Amino acid sequence: MDLQTRKIEFIKEFLAIQSEEAIARLEELLSTERKTTAQLDDSMSSVELNNRVEQSEKDFKNNRFKSADDLLTKYE
Repeated sequence: MDLQTRKIEFIKEFLAIQSEEAIARLEELLSTERKTTAQLDDSMSSVELNNRVEQSEKDFKNNRFKSADDLLTKYE
């Protein structure tokens, strides 16, 4: 079943719901999904993320990092 067909089937099922509680839960789920999608859209691309990971690994191998203890000491 393709995405368009799944959406239509979902809408049909949604329209048949008579419970206000069920609709409220679905509204909450939709709201959460929108927020998550918006956060992902604002985040870096997979290429940027991979570049950052590679740089972090190089920094770690070259001893260019701070331990958690160092950071805690700095901000206490």
